[in-house]
Amino acid sequence: MKHDIRRCGVLMHPTSFPSPHGIGSLGDEAFTFIDLLSQAKVSLWQILPLGPTGYGDSPYAARSTFAGNELLIDLRTLAFEGYLDVEEVLFHPVFPSDRVEYGSVRSYKEPLLEQAAATFIGEAAKKDWDAYLQFVQENQWWLEDYALYQVLCRTYNDSRWFEIWPKKIRLREEATLQQLKKDHEKAIENIQVQQYFFFTQWTKVKRYANKKGIQIIGDIPIFVAPDSVDAWSNRDLLKMDEDGRQTASSGVPPDAFSDEGQLWGNPVYDWAAHQKQHFSWWIKRIEKTLEICDIIRIDHFRGFAAYWEVPKGEKTAMNGTWKPSPGKEFFSALKAHLGEELPIIAEDLGVITDDVDELRLSNGFPGMKILQFAFSVENGKLDASNAYLPHNCEHNSVIYTGTHDNNTSRGWYDALDEQTKDAVRRYLECPDDQIVWQLIRQMLLSHAKDAILPMQDWLELGAEGRMNIPSTCGVSNWSWRAETLHPEGWRVDRLRSLIELSGREGI
Repeated sequence: MKHDIRRCGVLMHPTSFPSPHGIGSLGDEAFTFIDLLSQAKVSLWQILPLGPTGYGDSPYAARSTFAGNELLIDLRTLAFEGYLDVEEVLFHPVFPSDRVEYGSVRSYKEPLLEQAAATFIGEAAKKDWDAYLQFVQENQWWLEDYALYQVLCRTYNDSRWFEIWPKKIRLREEATLQQLKKDHEKAIENIQVQQYFFFTQWTKVKRYANKKGIQIIGDIPIFVAPDSVDAWSNRDLLKMDEDGRQTASSGVPPDAFSDEGQLWGNPVYDWAAHQKQHFSWWIKRIEKTLEICDIIRIDHFRGFAAYWEVPKGEKTAMNGTWKPSPGKEFFSALKAHLGEELPIIAEDLGVITDDVDELRLSNGFPGMKILQFAFSVENGKLDASNAYLPHNCEHNSVIYTGTHDNNTSRGWYDALDEQTKDAVRRYLECPDDQIVWQLIRQMLLSHAKDAILPMQDWLELGAEGRMNIPSTCGVSNWSWRAETLHPEGWRVDRLRSLIELSGREGI
């Protein structure tokens, strides 16, 4: 990333696009959104992880770190290409316009996706079939395992391979796997075709964004989900026993927000095993992500310096310990493979120690600043030294009004106590009804190289637009949808004007 360019971005996950089929897709709405960004001179589009979600539908607990979420495949495109009947796409259930009901969406879309894939297998033109075969060849190293994994999840009606699946499958006995591949050959190929659909559509979306001068910021959660194909097929790289059970879990220690800490439950890495393999799995993970985006935000970056390891059997994170990670060695290997300028944003929120800062700074990665964390008030006085206040943000940072884990800016402000509200108003010099726009203005005027606002803040939505509440698992999480991608003209004009005034027109 060039260090002299200042840019503005919008955070909007594709599931949040409006569409007739209950969930955003990689069809017309994706291109409409890119046109909207271009009209406002926004040059960054940030998304959440694109992997297929499982229980809880969190993008940060995907069933694969390499696969794409099949629910994002656009059915209208498949119908146009002749793999579905137009009537099947035009006549559909009535879905809520403001939320994704994942169960209803799956019931409707999954049979149609399987049908489209079956039609492709039987009727695809030679050039399309050859393109599919090339995709399979290039991605076989993860694709076949993923497809088999999805088949087994359906077979046992459960993704918890470490508890439910028979031992020979759980431990990936070679003869058993080969027999399963033979038994489920058609279903495996169907899933592989769906992945081909996903990446074909996403590639067109990305190319269109790049053509418009917009770069895409992707996202990698540092740990993989326990019920993922990544954990099942890479037990040797994780702290697991010979029976495929985790011997330790990830989390964070007790802090001011939680007396018991947070027990995430993800398997932790056996970093010694990664070192022996010269970090090949991680390098492939970064490489693959850079095929689908231009910049990567690494969630929980501090885990590359040290991570909180909780022993097996613990009910809370209280009895964990800090374990060192070979972050310096890893990023050195990554640079040797991909070049010195790694397009990475480090999520460095929370309690960050000197070794984490040193690892980030030595690699030149920008950290994150969150405006909603900036207004600390004590005895009626704003702490002007708060590192998240716009006037304190360093250039090598990315500033946000809020992230997917925060309330919307309007929802955040409305929930503040009166003392803090007064400090916010005085800092921004504005009345209540202008708070969101003044937060955006001050963010854009900051020295930070990149400034990003969630789509919900552009629309000035209240708490009803929140994307996620951390440490909870409810139907409202990860389900917010925009009802239109055609906001009032003045919103577009005002954001474009602020981008021009602050010199954030990008490349």
